[in-house]
Amino acid sequence: MARTWLSIRVELVSGHGADLWPRPGRVFAAARSHSFAQFATAIDLAFGRWYLAHLHLFILSDGSRVSPLDWWDGEAPDGTVDGHATKLSRLQAEEQFAYVFDMGDDWAHLCTVAEKRMDPLDELGEAPDCPVPYWGWGSLPDQYARRWDGDGGESPMPKRPARGLSDLPPILPWWGEHRRG
Repeated sequence: MARTWLSIRVELVSGHGADLWPRPGRVFAAARSHSFAQFATAIDLAFGRWYLAHLHLFILSDGSRVSPLDWWDGEAPDGTVDGHATKLSRLQAEEQFAYVFDMGDDWAHLCTVAEKRMDPLDELGEAPDCPVPYWGWGSLPDQYARRWDGDGGESPMPKRPARGLSDLPPILPWWGEHRRG
C-alpha cells in the first residue's frame, strides 16, 4: 500500500456570491479506487455541509464533467460521466480540477493532486474505506450564509449575554451564572 494513495488539496474559492480570501482548505487522502461520488461526499462533510441533496459537479482539467447521473433526471450537462462509476484513478499527479457544490449557490473549489502519492498508514494509521481529510485550515462559511440558529438573512444580530458565558449550564467551571473554581 506504500505510496499508492492520492493526496488532494481542496480550497474553497467562492460560494453564495462571494469570493473567499484567504481560502479555507482541506487535504484529503483518497485511494485511486474511490469514486468521484465518494470524494464529493468527503469534501462536503469536511467543509461543514449538512444538507447534501444539492447537485454537484467535477470539471476536470481536460474539460470532462463528472457527477452522479441519477441525480440529474436526464438533465446532466452533455458528456457528463457518472460519478458513482468513475474512479479517482483518472487523475494525474499535479492535475488541477474544479468541484462545484449546489448549482444555485455555486460553492466552487480548486482541487490539486499532489506531485507524489502518499501512504495512508503513515499519515492516518489506517487505510479508510472512503476519502478522508487529514489536514486543513481556515474558517468555513455556513452553507446558507446563516450566522446563528434561526438567522433568516435579515434579522438583527442577537445580543450577547451581558456576562460572557452566563447563559450556559454550569457543566464546565467557566460556564454559567455562578462560575466554579
